[in-house]
Amino acid sequence: MQGYSCVCVAADSRHKWSQQETDWGFTQFISLAELHDADRGFLVDDRVIIKVEITVQRDERYYYDSRRETGYVGLKNQGATCYMNSLLQYLYHLPYFRKAVYHMPTNENDQPADSLPLALQSLFYKLQYSRTPVSTKDLTKSFGWSTMDAFMQHDVQELNRVLCEKLEEKMKGTRVEKVINELFEGHTLNFIECVNVEFKSSRKESFMDLQLDVKGCKDIYDSFDRYTEVEIMSGENQYKAEDHGLQDARKGVLFDSFPPVLQLQLKRFEYDFQRDTMVKINDRYMFYDELDLDVDNGKYLSPQADRTVRNKYKLHSVLVHSGGVHGGHYYAYIRPDGKTWLKFDDTAVTMESEEKALNEQFGGEDEPLPVASPLIKQDGDLHTPAAPKRMGGLKFTKFSNAYMLVYVRESDWPRVMVPVTKDHIAPYLRQRLESEQREKEKRQKDKQEAHLYCHIRVATDADIAQQVGSTQWFDLVDYDKLPANRTFRVRKLTPFADFRQQVADTLGIPVDQQRYWVWQLRQNETYRPTARLKPDEEARNVLELRDHRETKHTTAKHALMDLRFYLEIPWPQHMSTQTPSRQD
Repeated sequence: MQGYSCVCVAADSRHKWSQQETDWGFTQFISLAELHDADRGFLVDDRVIIKVEITVQRDERYYYDSRRETGYVGLKNQGATCYMNSLLQYLYHLPYFRKAVYHMPTNENDQPADSLPLALQSLFYKLQYSRTPVSTKDLTKSFGWSTMDAFMQHDVQELNRVLCEKLEEKMKGTRVEKVINELFEGHTLNFIECVNVEFKSSRKESFMDLQLDVKGCKDIYDSFDRYTEVEIMSGENQYKAEDHGLQDARKGVLFDSFPPVLQLQLKRFEYDFQRDTMVKINDRYMFYDELDLDVDNGKYLSPQADRTVRNKYKLHSVLVHSGGVHGGHYYAYIRPDGKTWLKFDDTAVTMESEEKALNEQFGGEDEPLPVASPLIKQDGDLHTPAAPKRMGGLKFTKFSNAYMLVYVRESDWPRVMVPVTKDHIAPYLRQRLESEQREKEKRQKDKQEAHLYCHIRVATDADIAQQVGSTQWFDLVDYDKLPANRTFRVRKLTPFADFRQQVADTLGIPVDQQRYWVWQLRQNETYRPTARLKPDEEARNVLELRDHRETKHTTAKHALMDLRFYLEIPWPQHMSTQTPSRQD
């Protein structure tokens, strides 16, 4: 400013404002001694200039809208249900499976907490159309789980099997009876053939998922090699063949057929017999965007397998465990459109790169961290070595790695990833789910706007006559027992005159015959109407009457939301309120 020298002390800081922290400032900015020091020149004509610049920055974590950014929403964690959330997200993003769930018959009187099909239908519907993260409480209640179960991590593979078995049972006799098997069921051929005599035994078995070794395998093809590896039965382990006695034999497993959706459980957790405990295998294990199980002229296939089916798969989901054997966190990488990878981490849904979805989930060890290299003087100039040195062999184990992979056969991708719309939901079920969704959105909106409204309750002589001597003995009226039409939800900025008109429209009492009295708390802890609202008060808006709010029966947080008045009306109009008296 003109006439003043520019002498300043500056400080800056950051603060996150919240409902609990509404006030903040510097506890120590400048001492009074410095401020009054004439040599410093802060005070000129006994005046000091203070300049404040405030930059408001939004914390995007609180404003991130996954539906808007990605088209999808997450699932709420009940305590330790992240493992279930990752599994449910994967199943939801198999549209053929989702459509089958929608087609499961349910009764109109069923409740989601008591019906697994309805709970899953409701969950999938909300995942498809809700704008906010979805709760899984109804689903876990339909499992028969208690609150304690929600805080315990269960085995994901076991949960997947139990869930599918229960759904398969509910689907029997319906149009979707065989969907579970159509999607996930494959067949193996277990065989034993003698080396020196003509004898062979085989048995066909079905599978819904495969458990693949991680330890000792560098990638997914090594695991399939080990799965189909032939075991030689000889010596003390000879096979007893019918009519041939003990014989040397070859024992192995081949695949008769692979399913459209191939679920691969990676054996990240094993029992260590030397240490007598379970351990997690964090070894590096590679898997690929594409998986060709017809490799090497179909070496994994049995002789009778259908060779016209092309068993080439595309990676659909990567379910990840981060942590150790005694606990950790689960999340999933899924690409619903076959192109863009999304990370589903409970309520958070974000777009991710293929590098993160695949390579960073191989496990193993991180590369050693680079260290600063000393400058080298050469030809009079300082130079840095071209290749920075790395910390001497120090590596860090990656505790986040894939434990389940889901592949979809390329030829079945269009059928499995079929579009699902509201038209695929039974009309009665769609109406029910839409109604529930509207009610939920209304509750959320009311909750968000609650601070803009207050409740005004009015009691008349008829209400007092109805209660005194019946339910009330000391206070004149219990507002919680008033008829519903005595409670008015109005915006706080509503003029009181508009509220009077609302009362006239609802109770039939003309505005000019309404007299409002304020209740006062007496020493004996009872209330009595003591003073009429003044004309200048009635000319204000509702918020400006907050000094008359009810505070005895409500918490401080809700005190501003409740105003209670005694409404005095002339006797003839009083009778027209049509509220029965106690004598009636």
